Amino acid sequence: MDFFWKAASPAPAPAPAPIAVPTQDAKPLHPFYPLGVEIVNYLANDKDVLQLLTAFALGCAVILSATWLVASKFGPQLRTTDKFVVLWFTLTGSIHLFFEGYFSYNHTRMGGATDLFGQLWKEYALSDSRYLTSDPFVLCMETITAVCWGPLSFVMVYFIITSHPLRYPLQAIVSLGQIYGDVLYYATCMFDHYYKNLTYCRPEAYYFWFYFFFMNFIWIVIPGSLLWDSIKTTGKAFKALDRMSHSLQANGSVAKPKANGHIKHA
Repeated sequence: MDFFWKAASPAPAPAPAPIAVPTQDAKPLHPFYPLGVEIVNYLANDKDVLQLLTAFALGCAVILSATWLVASKFGPQLRTTDKFVVLWFTLTGSIHLFFEGYFSYNHTRMGGATDLFGQLWKEYALSDSRYLTSDPFVLCMETITAVCWGPLSFVMVYFIITSHPLRYPLQAIVSLGQIYGDVLYYATCMFDHYYKNLTYCRPEAYYFWFYFFFMNFIWIVIPGSLLWDSIKTTGKAFKALDRMSHSLQANGSVAKPKANGHIKHA
């Protein structure tokens, strides 16, 4: 009877599998914040910070040196200050078009990128992990910067060397666009930090103050100075034009139209 009773009774439920509890020694999958953010196909850099920054600095030095030689050859009439403006627009144009353009084109594979630009972006992303997650704002902002301000910066170089009359209007447009993008970049990050409690930067002060703040603040200080220069120069040009117009009117040499449409000189 015991046999039939046991056979008719339901089998006991299996014991639950033990839950794996992570130990304190477990290492995070990546060093970026916020902790646990998904970074697709992440691979750690195989170059250290010194190697990456040295390569970036050498690249900038080559660009600036070559630009100075070209500006001196094709624009011997340029003032020293104008040559420095040429250096700025060549460097910023190169960064916008090639470095930021690289990010826009490869944003879906940044986590696993192992080339120089990819590793540079992963190093910078320690201060802003949005560059490794295809963040919509960062992607749109960087794409606009690469497509618009990059090529227009090289147009600015040509305008300065040739003393083109549209130099200052275009200088104002490019500089204002750079400032606008930078302000929005800061603002969106601060909004997420204070209102959503999302932090994209590692806690070390170096990453925030040098990478995030200083490296981007350059694109507020220099464009701000160039924007002010454009405003002053444009204002002086219109003031001189008004003075000339008043002088011509006072001398009676301004052409006035007659009722029949013919021109009569006063």
